[in-house]
Amino acid sequence: MAEFDAILLVSFGGPEAKQDVMPFLENVTRGRRVPRERLLDVAKHYDRFGGISPLNSQVRELREALVDDLEARKILLPVFWGNRNWHPLLPDTMAEMAAEGLRRVLAVVLAGYSSYSSCRQYLENIEAARESVGASAPVVEKVRAFFNHPEFVAANAEQLSKVLDENEGAHVVFTAHSIPSGMAAGCEYESQLHETGRLVAGACGVSDERWRLAYQSRSGHPDDPWLEPDVLDHIRSLHEEGVEAVVAQPIGFLSDHLEVLFDLDVEAAELSDELGLRFVRAETVGVHPRFVGMLGELVAERCAGLTERRVAGSLPPCPDVCSVDCCSSGRVVRRED
Repeated sequence: MAEFDAILLVSFGGPEAKQDVMPFLENVTRGRRVPRERLLDVAKHYDRFGGISPLNSQVRELREALVDDLEARKILLPVFWGNRNWHPLLPDTMAEMAAEGLRRVLAVVLAGYSSYSSCRQYLENIEAARESVGASAPVVEKVRAFFNHPEFVAANAEQLSKVLDENEGAHVVFTAHSIPSGMAAGCEYESQLHETGRLVAGACGVSDERWRLAYQSRSGHPDDPWLEPDVLDHIRSLHEEGVEAVVAQPIGFLSDHLEVLFDLDVEAAELSDELGLRFVRAETVGVHPRFVGMLGELVAERCAGLTERRVAGSLPPCPDVCSVDCCSSGRVVRRED
C-alpha cells in the first residue's frame, strides 16, 4: 500500500473580485505572446459577470464532496487545495503543508486530458512550489489523467442525455479549450478528446454523423496556428448544412466556469440565435456524483493499493508517472526584430 500524508487538489484558479481580473490574466499569460489588447478584451468577459469567476467556488464545493467520498472509502487524509494562477496559490499551500510536517502528498489535478497546459505545466508548477519552500517541502505524486475513465464518461453522458431528451435529432458539438498546434503535436490531447467524445456519444445513442469536436477559448498570438475548428465557425458550417438544432457539451472542461459561460452561453448562443438555430448547452461534470466517485477511485488506486485501473474504449489508461519527454510545450522562440 502506498502511504500518503495528504491529498492536494490542484486547479487553474480564477479571480473572485473585479480588481483581481487583470492581475489574474497577467499570471495566466506570463511568458506568452498574448497582446495586451487581448487581455483587456478578455477582462470585459469577466466584467459581464461582475468580475468574478465561479471556478474557485466550484472547486470548494468539489473539495467538500471529495472529502466525503474519501471518508466513505476509509481514506482519512486531509485535502488541501492550491491553484496555478490565483489564490490559494500552490506555493502558499505547499508552505502550509510543509509547516504541518507532511512528507508525501498525492495531487489530484483537475484536468482530464494530456497536454502541456493540462498536465506537464501543473507538474512544473508543483515542483516550482516545492522549490519555493525548500527542503521541508513534501514530495508530491500525481494521479493519472482520466479522459477515458468509465465514470468520467458516464457522468458526461448523463449530463448530455438530460438535454438530448428534449432536443431529439440535434447535432452534438463537444468542445474543449484550443491549444497551439505545436503543443498538440507533442501530446495525445486531440486523440483523447476524440475518444471521450466517441464514448459519450455512443453512451447517449448519438451516431457518428451527429457529433463533432470543436474548440473554443483561443488566447494566443493571432499569427500562431491553434487547433480548429473554432466552435463559432463550426456553428456557421452547421447552419449552412441545414442543421436546425445544436447541443453543445464542453467535455474538455470540468466545471461551468467563465470560459464556458461566455464562450458558449453568450457567444455561441447569440450566434445561433442570429442564424435561427436552436442552441442548448449540456452541463459539465461539476460535482456529479459519478465524477466525484471517479476522483475517489483514482485516489484509492494509489492510496489503498488497488490494482484495477478502469478504462473505457480502446485507448489505454494514462500512466501515473509521465515520461520525461511527453507533453512538450511546443513553443518556438521568436526573434522580435
